[in-house]
Amino acid sequence: MKSLLAGNWIYCLLFCSLVGSGLTSCGQTVVEGVTLGPYEYETKPDDPAFAIFNLRKAPQPGDLLIRPGDRLAICGDSITEQKMYSRIIETYLTACVPQYEVTVRQYGWSGEKTDGFLRRMDQDCLRFDPTLATLCYGMNDARYRPYDATNGRWYEDHYRAIVRKFKQADVRVVVGSPGCMGKVASWVSSGSGTLDQQNINLCALRDIAMGVAEDEGVAFADVFWPMLQAQVFAPGQHQATKEQPYNVAGRDGVHPDWAGHVVMAYAFLRSLGLDGSIAEINIDLGTNTATVSDGHTLQSYGNGTLRLVSDRYPFCADGPIDRDNSIRSGMTLVPFYEELNRFQLTATGGDSDRYKVTWGEHSREYSADELAAGINLAKEFPQNPFSKAFQEVDSAVKAKQDFETHQIKQVFHGERGRDNLQQAVAETEAKRQPLADSIARAHVPVEHTITIAAVEQ
Repeated sequence: MKSLLAGNWIYCLLFCSLVGSGLTSCGQTVVEGVTLGPYEYETKPDDPAFAIFNLRKAPQPGDLLIRPGDRLAICGDSITEQKMYSRIIETYLTACVPQYEVTVRQYGWSGEKTDGFLRRMDQDCLRFDPTLATLCYGMNDARYRPYDATNGRWYEDHYRAIVRKFKQADVRVVVGSPGCMGKVASWVSSGSGTLDQQNINLCALRDIAMGVAEDEGVAFADVFWPMLQAQVFAPGQHQATKEQPYNVAGRDGVHPDWAGHVVMAYAFLRSLGLDGSIAEINIDLGTNTATVSDGHTLQSYGNGTLRLVSDRYPFCADGPIDRDNSIRSGMTLVPFYEELNRFQLTATGGDSDRYKVTWGEHSREYSADELAAGINLAKEFPQNPFSKAFQEVDSAVKAKQDFETHQIKQVFHGERGRDNLQQAVAETEAKRQPLADSIARAHVPVEHTITIAAVEQ
């Protein structure tokens, strides 16, 4: 115990958590005469699945971290190499907040730990002069076994070294925690311990990652806690069965499908300080006037019909609501619509109790009170006038990110890179650039019409 106390304070906290101290709220704890705290802890749902976890409270998202023209590097292990949460992030930044003109590269590498990225970050990442980076490491660093302090220290040292190297290059950083596991990974022959023990290990690394972010003055993205809660509650919410399970952490217990990746993307996008306000459309039915927020141009308005041209898209997802391979389903597991995807329509001043709102080819009815409070068109109309253009952007993002995996893994670290790295970089960049240009071309202004008509009683 004395060796633990000699290290970073977080190891003391983790020791208390791992031996079942029962810490669940802000308070002080004394271990061998040393006072720990007071620290604030996450409020746990009233469910026995969470009894073994005692997590430090994650910081709230801070001010906007993005600056116009940022070059974002999305770094991580095989979960990043899946190119799912990274794709959601890039498509969101391109379509929903295009005013920032952020460009993206993803650097996922299967099986990687923090030491692996630290060794390759000069060659693969820093050579492209990123200005902003997200990190998501810890699943492999946990080594699929129960927590031990030596490995925790190893993870902390390497994660901190990555952050400091980015900071030395003037890169703003978001330190991400690992996610949770849904089952013991049968394909990891060296693994040991129960699922609970392995998730406690990941929870411990989550707190360590938070401590690194705090010490280094950078942002933190909590992936573990929202994913664990979704893993516990989503199956019941979506009527999962043995034949049709709902696996937030993925079929193999480690690699999520789309729903789990939405949870991850939500954590990182919120950590970037984005406020989620995509559109504010206000209509006064009494005075026959309308206003719109930045990113949208009012072409005309009259008699309840609004014609707009918009550069800012809502995040569009129209898949099934009850499948773990659906982005739309994943958007129900976290407050994605409320905090990242508000395409808000407000209408007041009318003389009817009910109205029909038509957006594109689809219509829905609302009370006057609902319209006065505001409705989120992105949530209410999963199929909308932006759907086709949004998919064009997303398809272009996918093509570019697929190439980036090939560029880094097969070329830079393959025979061509070993023979002449500078030439390999030049040749692959010449192929990547048209793919990046295709994303910019895919993002086009969208013309759309919103109609509000009184419903006769």
